[in-house]
Amino acid sequence: MAPVAFSYQANAQSTFKPPVLSAENDNAFLGDVFSSDQINPEKPMSSGFYRLEKGKPLVYTYTYDEMKIIVEGEFTISDTTGQEVKAKPGDVFFFPDGATITFTTESYGLAFFCGQRKKM
Repeated sequence: MAPVAFSYQANAQSTFKPPVLSAENDNAFLGDVFSSDQINPEKPMSSGFYRLEKGKPLVYTYTYDEMKIIVEGEFTISDTTGQEVKAKPGDVFFFPDGATITFTTESYGLAFFCGQRKKM
């Protein structure tokens, strides 16, 4: 079997700029840095950064499992069960398939995510 190389993005937290998520949420940005969908299409995994700036909340219903760690700023994260957390750097979240999550911020927040999905 041939050797397999790892992938590397230098200083990604400050150099990678995720694109705007949608026209409806022009204050929300999401971008995949890496994805395994080309290597393992049956069980893909993608990771990258999510940034939200002050403005419209983002309401998102997950169609896959995802984990997020807050790396900068702050978010208020809530779900349809009534659970709400004031998230800060170092906090880690698990969002299961089917969860509807609302993200808001009074300034900005940056999170690193890893989700069980193909590259967006």
